[in-house]
Amino acid sequence: MKMSIEKDGIASLQRYSCHGDTMGTHYSAVFFAGAGIDVAAINARLLAAVDQVDRQMSTWKPDSDLSRLNAAPLLQWQAVPRALITVLQAALEIRQQSAGAFDIGVGALVNAWGFGPPQASTPRAVEPGSPVASANSATLEIDHAGLRVRKLAGVTLDLSGIAKGYGVDQLARCMDGLGIADYLVGIDGEMRARGLKPGRQPWAVALERPLPGVRDVMGVMELRDAAIATSGDYRRFVELDGERYAHTMQPLLGAPVRNRLAAVTVVAADCMRADAWATALLVLGEEAGVALAQKRGMDAYFVLREGAGFDEIAIVDGQLQTESSA
Repeated sequence: MKMSIEKDGIASLQRYSCHGDTMGTHYSAVFFAGAGIDVAAINARLLAAVDQVDRQMSTWKPDSDLSRLNAAPLLQWQAVPRALITVLQAALEIRQQSAGAFDIGVGALVNAWGFGPPQASTPRAVEPGSPVASANSATLEIDHAGLRVRKLAGVTLDLSGIAKGYGVDQLARCMDGLGIADYLVGIDGEMRARGLKPGRQPWAVALERPLPGVRDVMGVMELRDAAIATSGDYRRFVELDGERYAHTMQPLLGAPVRNRLAAVTVVAADCMRADAWATALLVLGEEAGVALAQKRGMDAYFVLREGAGFDEIAIVDGQLQTESSA
């Protein structure tokens, strides 16, 4: 992994920027503080925080705690770190709250469609109702006191829809522990903000226009003491028999998601839940997803394909705000 540090002066504070590689992508931190702090030590702490999450929860590392759990025999208790317990428990709760739209038991399905580790398989369609398509995480049993987990039925877990958000939360906890009051941290497009920039300005996070192979800004979201995550179908996809399939799986159908939604962005108190809920709402689609966001009082932004352009639906505190063409 690599990291770098930059700084420039702003008023009585200095702006610092740290970057590094993790989870197959990049982490970043921007913060304001006085002169004389050990920025290299801060960046080393940030790198260690995300590296630990990657070592525990990656499906691409055969020796990760998650990979060991996936390989463990049925009914055999497996000792796991407390952080993994936290993420597994949150995933099971969101699975139940989303009526199965978010399910970390889609690992075998992800692998079958070619979105898993390189050694998993070449892309192939999966028959509905097959064991690969019907596996789910409801078969997990968690022993919180003993820090252990076991599988009651065959399932391969994949935390790609929640672990990155948890990694962002770990970056935020690191900054909090160092006494830094104003920062924006992120992994790829999942971000978490605390405090304000100089001039009491909120942090600005760009929202991408959901077009494959294009990096273009569709809008800007302002954040203060909140996290943001986006799930979409425009970054990772495969071509199979002339059709394009995105990497997000519809657990109840045992197949990649195919609906009008190009992207869903969720704002929440922590990035782990923002990450998982963005996936869940994308899976549910423009009707059920919007309805559930309203029912749960969420902040969510839906981008729907409409001809050659897009429609937008914004939900703030569960209330429909706008519905317009873009």
